[in-house]
Amino acid sequence: MISVRYGPLLPALVLLGLTCRPVPAGTITGTVSAKAPEPPAPDGPSGSDPYASRRYKFVERIDYDKLTDFVVNIEGSVVAPPKPTTATIVQRDATFSPHVLPIVYGTTVRWPNEDDIYHNVFSMTDAETFDLGFYKKTAEPPTTYFGKLGRVDVFCAIHTNMHCIILVLPNPYFAMADAKRRYVIKDVPAGSYRIRAWHERVPGQVKDVVVTTTGVTQVDFTLGVAELPKP
Repeated sequence: MISVRYGPLLPALVLLGLTCRPVPAGTITGTVSAKAPEPPAPDGPSGSDPYASRRYKFVERIDYDKLTDFVVNIEGSVVAPPKPTTATIVQRDATFSPHVLPIVYGTTVRWPNEDDIYHNVFSMTDAETFDLGFYKKTAEPPTTYFGKLGRVDVFCAIHTNMHCIILVLPNPYFAMADAKRRYVIKDVPAGSYRIRAWHERVPGQVKDVVVTTTGVTQVDFTLGVAELPKP
C-alpha cells in the first residue's frame, strides 16, 4: 500500500478547486416597451385634428410603437471594477453609431470618423466633460476614458443633429433590447436585485427581482409618462 502525504500543498489544492468552481448564476429576460399617454380630445373646428392643418402637418410627433434603444441594467455595484475594455462609436454619414451605448465604468471609447468631412466630439455633461477637437477619417481615432457613473450626452460642434448617449453603468449586467423589444442579461450571480429599464424619451422604471441558479427570471417593463405625478 502506497501512502501519499500532501503536507502544506493540500490547502492550496483545496483553495484552487474552490476558486475554479463556477459561481452560481442565472438569466434575466423579458420585454421593454413604451406606452403613449392618452391624447386630449381634438379641439379644432367640429372636433377636427389641428395637426391636419397646413401649419402643423409637418410637426413631428413621437411614435411610441417605434421607439428603440431601450437599456435594461441591474443597479448597484454587484462586482468589483472590471478589467479595462474598449468600445467604439463611429461617425458615419454625419451620425453617431450607435446612438445609445451602455458601458461598464472603466471602459475606454474610440471615436473613429469614417466620413470625408471634419467632425468634432465633445461633451458638457457633469459626469464627463471633454473636447476631442476636429478631425477627418485619416486621423488616428481619439479615445475617451469613462470612470464616472451616469449619462453622458455627446455632440458634434459642427453638425447640430449629431448626438449620442453613453450610459456608464456600475456593473456588466446590462443589455440593449433588440428589434422585438426583448432583452437578455446572462450570468447574473444568484441573489436579489433592483433592475432598471431606461429610455431617453420616457421615464425609467425600476423593479425588484430575485435571480436563481435554475431557470430564467422574467421581468417585463412598460415605460410611459402617464406614471408621472400630476401637478
